[in-house]
Amino acid sequence: MKPKLLKVPRTATHSFSVREDRDPFINNRWHYHAEVELIVFHQGSGTQFVGDHIKRFQPGDIILVGSNLPHYWRYDDIHFKEAGSQPVHSTVIHFSENFWGDAFLELPETKPIRSLLDKARRGILVSARDEEKIPALVRKINSSEGVGRIIALIECLSAFAGSDRLQLLSSIGFRPDYAESENDRINAIYDYTFRHFTGKIYLGEVAAVAGLVPNSFCRYFKSRTGKTYTQFLTEIRIGHACKLLLDNRVSIKQLCYESGFNNFTCFHKNFRLITGKSPQSYQREHGIA
Repeated sequence: MKPKLLKVPRTATHSFSVREDRDPFINNRWHYHAEVELIVFHQGSGTQFVGDHIKRFQPGDIILVGSNLPHYWRYDDIHFKEAGSQPVHSTVIHFSENFWGDAFLELPETKPIRSLLDKARRGILVSARDEEKIPALVRKINSSEGVGRIIALIECLSAFAGSDRLQLLSSIGFRPDYAESENDRINAIYDYTFRHFTGKIYLGEVAAVAGLVPNSFCRYFKSRTGKTYTQFLTEIRIGHACKLLLDNRVSIKQLCYESGFNNFTCFHKNFRLITGKSPQSYQREHGIA
């Protein structure tokens, strides 16, 4: 899967960058960069892609993305409406693995941070509900200056490394394809899928978007993502169903069809396969029903 290489700006007075994002378009392309990224979502929800992992993100999610690991945050459509759109807000930190010097991570005291950054090459998720001190430390980084800024980052990574609630995201065998010529093609597939996943998607139509015939498209998509297009589409639909379950506005049978499934048995089977639980259990886990 071809991501776009992004250059992360850094000022002359800071060794790493911290910013507040309130623009839903800011990360809506499949991309990667040499810097490690730590992102905390305060407002807004959507679908996240980290390597070959697809999952819903929501306020309170904290993700650590390792160097050169492709990722993509797509906010829900409600955040893009011209009138009455819901706000988005995240804090994003970018830093090079060796900005503190090559010897720093070789110290015995920094072994947990070194191990954390190794794990981050697959992407790591933790919730603010489980690790309340991490968002507080991110705020401390954002408000600090001078050496205190670096100390706060070390404290934050140390707290992250000490958590026993870390969830690794991308599979261990994921190998991204960085061929520059594929950037527009894979993003066109993503865009088309998100515009049409609630209805019937014909293989010939999405293959045409990629400029390929169906058989070539299937091989192309599998070689770059490690999964079939059908698997990818199913994960997008189940992610949308999870959102509807949390909204709790429609019945489970109705949200099955609103998520692009035309068979309730198929929906139920795939929901359990991907989430590990039934739709009813998923709601109860989140305090609904």
